[in-house]
Amino acid sequence: MSDYIAAIVLGVIEGLTEFLPVSSTGHMILAKPLLGIDDGQPLWRVFLFVSQLGAILAVVTYFGRDLWRRTFAPAPALREHLYVKLFVAFVPSVALGLLLNDYMEAYLEEGPFAPYAVGGALILGAGAIEWIDRRYRRAGPQTLDDVTFRQALLIGLCQCVSMWPGVSRAGATIMGGMVVGLTPRVATEFSFYLAIPTMLAAGAYRTLKYRADLTSDILGVVLVGSAVAFAVALAVVAGFLQYVRTKRFTPFAVYRVLLGLAVLAWHLSK
Repeated sequence: MSDYIAAIVLGVIEGLTEFLPVSSTGHMILAKPLLGIDDGQPLWRVFLFVSQLGAILAVVTYFGRDLWRRTFAPAPALREHLYVKLFVAFVPSVALGLLLNDYMEAYLEEGPFAPYAVGGALILGAGAIEWIDRRYRRAGPQTLDDVTFRQALLIGLCQCVSMWPGVSRAGATIMGGMVVGLTPRVATEFSFYLAIPTMLAAGAYRTLKYRADLTSDILGVVLVGSAVAFAVALAVVAGFLQYVRTKRFTPFAVYRVLLGLAVLAWHLSK
């Protein structure tokens, strides 16, 4: 399989899974061996993190008008500004990420334990999603501006759990938002907005860390994969926001269980 075809496949996977509660990193960890990809190669060492930047650009594009309004309109009181709340939610994952990044990358994302970590997290996360959706689903006239600083901080702490591959950053923050009192729609919107600083920081950090690998001969492959991730993610963001208005997360929980069992069965049989 050519590098460009593999990049397109991974770009589709990244775009489809990054903002759904199914774990994009987990899917990438599982897809690479199936595609015959060696994580040790410079191209694939940087691909995941650069392609995530393509996916996050889709969120910036989708919410571009609201981001522009919030950035350049007369600033509200500090306690009401969404950007300050996003910063409060962003800080815990940054602090923990700097402490544990090397360990998570070596043992859970790329090590031999990775498939089992992903499979277990997919299954356990499915149970959490189904329980939270049944117990904490709310409806009502709520907007992003109703999110409090306390809620933002608690969602940020939930996001830290997603450092474990297979948990899903989107799943942790959306479910966390519902637990602290947000409607599914507002919890999803806050999760998407929080993804912007979180994924930009993570992508920039990893790209800088492996900048020597990002040479001109692999740049084309990385850009193709990132462009595919952007296009697919843009469609997913729009569709998922409509989905959560009226429908439950049960299909995602079922998918996680089936995928987790398949992953564990496959690797235990090897």
